[in-house]
Amino acid sequence: MRNIVFIFIALALSINSMAQDSLTTVILVRHAEKGFSEDGDPSLNKKGNARAKHLVEMLESQEIDEIFTTPFKRTRETVAPIAEAKGIKVQEYNPFNLDAMLEIISAMKGQSLLVVGHSNTIPVLINKLIGEERYKMIDEDEYNNMFIVSLNSVGDGKVLHLKYGESSKK
Repeated sequence: MRNIVFIFIALALSINSMAQDSLTTVILVRHAEKGFSEDGDPSLNKKGNARAKHLVEMLESQEIDEIFTTPFKRTRETVAPIAEAKGIKVQEYNPFNLDAMLEIISAMKGQSLLVVGHSNTIPVLINKLIGEERYKMIDEDEYNNMFIVSLNSVGDGKVLHLKYGESSKK
């Protein structure tokens, strides 16, 4: 099963190299499992750290030009292993101003981007990228979704929805 997932990811991401230079690939994931913090900015827990490492395994052979995350610990810690493995400096975006993130994506035509967000922001970004209201808020106990959106322009994208790592639902 794991090999099939790798094949689908490789196929989806290779579209970028086979298509026009203007095709942009955006890989979107919610942050990994988090612990508890009284200040409202928790770090990843043990399962979350394992999932962050699995993200590296899933994407290690894929070209990623830029990595974007919100300023929260759980999102930064989710991408830290892949950013280190690829030698990419993580850039922050404001989860309360998703239109600004869409402008960034629009300006990065032809590139492959990894965007990490939250249960309520990732579906909104996907819906705007594909130009339809298809995705709803991610369940609070669901962390294993990976969405790969290929687009010529914002609002004109196609999405491949995959699962990665251990199932996070009980």
